[in-house]
Amino acid sequence: MSGNFRLLMIGAMYENGGNTTHRFLDGHPQMFVYPFESQPGTRLVMDHLSSMFPVKYRWPAFELAATPEQDYKAIIDEECKVRARTPNVSKFRHMPFDFCDDNRMKVYAELIKQSGRSRGNNMAAFFKSTFEAWKDYKRTSEQSVYVGYSPIIGVDGEKILSDLPEAHVLHVVRNPWSAYADTKKRPVPLSLEHYMLGWNMNQYFAVRLREKYPNRFHIVRAEDVMDNSHKTLSAICEKLGLEAADSLKTPSWNGEPLAEVYPWGTIRKATPEANLATANELSDAEKDEIRAMTWQYLDVFDYTNFLNSKVLARK
Repeated sequence: MSGNFRLLMIGAMYENGGNTTHRFLDGHPQMFVYPFESQPGTRLVMDHLSSMFPVKYRWPAFELAATPEQDYKAIIDEECKVRARTPNVSKFRHMPFDFCDDNRMKVYAELIKQSGRSRGNNMAAFFKSTFEAWKDYKRTSEQSVYVGYSPIIGVDGEKILSDLPEAHVLHVVRNPWSAYADTKKRPVPLSLEHYMLGWNMNQYFAVRLREKYPNRFHIVRAEDVMDNSHKTLSAICEKLGLEAADSLKTPSWNGEPLAEVYPWGTIRKATPEANLATANELSDAEKDEIRAMTWQYLDVFDYTNFLNSKVLARK
């Protein structure tokens, strides 16, 4: 199954525009776009990055002797399982979602019985079973590429590309000032030092893996998605052999346009004006400290003069 399974896995540091990019891809007629953050990690993920990033966001690890049902239950997938099993406490409870998690597990187990267990096959079955179990999902006759999103999963990009030979990874980067200003709005935000360490680590893996896998690991700036989502994401679709659909102009969920991306992400208005205004919520001292901590990537992504930029009126 994994040998011909087509996946576009999106990753981004927190508040870097991953959810926004995911929602802009949602209505594409040739894509099966996962409804929430995919969160495919398991509690068996243990490596040198486990103390930095939550394991639910990582590419999974599985027990050697587990059953398909045990594998399925090990996948954390918090946002989807909470919405399916306890909808009244889900932040997505206002969205219609005809989906039974137990039915998905049955479909998953059947797929694994056909393909056999492996990390690649397990992930292919996870995505395929989601759309078979999602009863009110808007299908087309053209969908062939599955699209997932999990924060920071780009650090596992090499594992994804190795497990799934037809997969691509898309990393989204956002200027560190706006990103940190948004993460400060969380109930229990990361410290500036902790956040910037994670931001830098994500960019390190992204730049290295794009160099190593130039045809399969891609990077877009959140600023470019906000400025012209159709142009920016059409270029990614072209690399996947997909059309530049008009749907790329509008963020949506199950094909229904969204007035704002929230609560899928903290970015409410995905516009250049709002992005720059968010960065300017920071104090001068915070701006200077962020510049000092991220200097090695500011030139790489053309952010050196971001705070001095002026947002031009769009034609």
